[in-house]
Amino acid sequence: MVFQAGGERVQALKDIDLTVQTGDIQLLMGPSGSGKTTLLSILAGLLTPTTGSVHLLGQEITRMSRSRLARFRLKNIGFIFQGFNLFPALTAIENVEVALHMKGIQGRQAREEARHLLSQVDLSHRVDYMPRDLSGGQKQRVAIARALAGSPQLIMADEPTAALDSHSGHAVIELLRNLAKDSGRTVLMVTHDPRIIDVADQVLYLEDGLLKTPPQAV
Repeated sequence: MVFQAGGERVQALKDIDLTVQTGDIQLLMGPSGSGKTTLLSILAGLLTPTTGSVHLLGQEITRMSRSRLARFRLKNIGFIFQGFNLFPALTAIENVEVALHMKGIQGRQAREEARHLLSQVDLSHRVDYMPRDLSGGQKQRVAIARALAGSPQLIMADEPTAALDSHSGHAVIELLRNLAKDSGRTVLMVTHDPRIIDVADQVLYLEDGLLKTPPQAV
C-alpha cells in the first residue's frame, strides 16, 4: 500500500502475504505507525491496496464494485472499534437494533434478537441503560453485541481494549473469543496490547509495513 503525502511516496505496507483460517482468532500486533490499521482497513475493503488482492469467504473483494462491496461488508463483517462508537442518545438495546435494521431485520424480530445478543454478552440487566451509564467494559460488550448482529462470519476489531483497564480488557476479549468459537466465526484483531495474546490462535507482528515473527518481549 502506497500513499502520497505532500508529494512524497510513503509505502505503508510491503509484500504482505497473510492467510487467516476460518474460526481462528488472529492478532495483528506492532508499534504505533506500523501499518496495522491500514492493513485491517484493506482486509475489510475500506481501502483498496495499491497492488495485490484480498479474498474473503472465497470472494475477491478487490474486484468488487463499491455497491457490491458495501453489501458484502454489511452481510459478512462485524466491526468493533476502540472508542465503542455507540450512539449516545440510544439505549444499549437500541444501539444493537440499529445494526439489525441496517441488515433488514425490523420490528419485534429486531428487538428480540437485540435482547438475545445482549444476553450473550451478559448485559441482560443493562438493556435499557444509556451509554453514559455504562462502564467502559459494558460499552465494549454492547459494541460486541452490535458487531454480532445479523450473524456475520468475520469480526474485525481495531484496538478493542485500548480504552479499557487490564481486567475489563481481558474479560471482554475472552468473551469475544468464546462467542466466536461457539459459532465458528473468524476474528481479526489489531492491537498493541500484549495482555490478550493468550486468547489468540495466531499472532502476527507488523513493523515498518512488514510482517515479522513476534519478538520474544511480546
